[in-house]
Amino acid sequence: MWLTCSTVGRKFIMAASGAVLVLFVTFHCCMNSIAICWPATYNSLCEFLGANWYALIASVGLALFILLHIVYACWLTLQNRKARGPVGYAISKKPKTVEWSSKNMLVLGIVILGFLVVHLIQFWAKMQLQEIRGVHDVLPPAAGTLFLQEAFQTNWTWIVYIAGFIALWFHLNHGIWSMFQSVGWDNTVWIARLKKIAVCWSSVVCLLFITQAIVFTAKAHEGYFKNNPVLREQYKEMLVPMFDKDFGPDAAQYGIPTASMLPYDQFSMLVDAVMQKYADFPQSLDDPRIQMDLARIPSAAEKEQYLQAVNQRIQGLEHLRSAQNLINYLNGGEAPAEVQPLEPVAFEEETEIEEFAAPVEIAEDGVVDNNNND
Repeated sequence: MWLTCSTVGRKFIMAASGAVLVLFVTFHCCMNSIAICWPATYNSLCEFLGANWYALIASVGLALFILLHIVYACWLTLQNRKARGPVGYAISKKPKTVEWSSKNMLVLGIVILGFLVVHLIQFWAKMQLQEIRGVHDVLPPAAGTLFLQEAFQTNWTWIVYIAGFIALWFHLNHGIWSMFQSVGWDNTVWIARLKKIAVCWSSVVCLLFITQAIVFTAKAHEGYFKNNPVLREQYKEMLVPMFDKDFGPDAAQYGIPTASMLPYDQFSMLVDAVMQKYADFPQSLDDPRIQMDLARIPSAAEKEQYLQAVNQRIQGLEHLRSAQNLINYLNGGEAPAEVQPLEPVAFEEETEIEEFAAPVEIAEDGVVDNNNND
């Protein structure tokens, strides 16, 4: 096949894959700029570009282009070295027109690849990958600003990123114009113009990246992404659907029809109150209290319904525990100050789990009570 069996075809694939990656890098740069100017909008974009089908297709496509670019770069480099032979060309001096970056594109690519691995570990592996796996960690996958906080609060991240961006500048500066040369756009007039465009494009993109790394580092050390009131409200809204689904009746005891009506500080107190209420609730179906209750339930159908309801509550508490951990993380381990405490409208001694088909109840101390079945 022409694309794989000829040098021209391989260079064409290098050029095409490189063009896609240049566009992606530019898009990524613009998206990072949004994180500086409008961080809440950045989180909305992270949610939009999460584990949705279109984002997954784009991620797979991008990974394929990166793989193609790496494979063909290595292939062409080995081919060129083989053509030169063990001695190399019989010249004593490189032409002045040969750029340093053009002679070291493979080395620059390896540096960028190492930087990319660090970047993927800090962001993609903790965001989209966790969402794909269905893992509920402390930080919600859509809270992109919190992952900026985690990454750039370390003392070494900005150094690695700036080194990666410098390597990226050299790589882009040569790659942008040479990909046009590879597809035949090669004349003295346009190559000169394309080289100027490449310098401008790569300089703007990489200077923006470096500026973003510096700003993110400064804001992360200030705790901006954790303490900003607008962002805190947005983090709360990420937790509200889960809370209303699993603990809506508990919130109703405080006269709260939906948790979204509460400001962040009062929502954090509500989460703490509900967690305190269920502090002694069984954490697994193997708990002896559940086994004792099962022994007192005569019907197999009622036992199945009971187990489903208890398991649903256990899973809900796991999600709520993650929400509480996030709130503690945002508060720095300290309770919010100067907040009007929530007062329960009516706190019954026993709280019935409505999902139970059988009249099974959970006592306020969290112990499963099934005496009313006797």
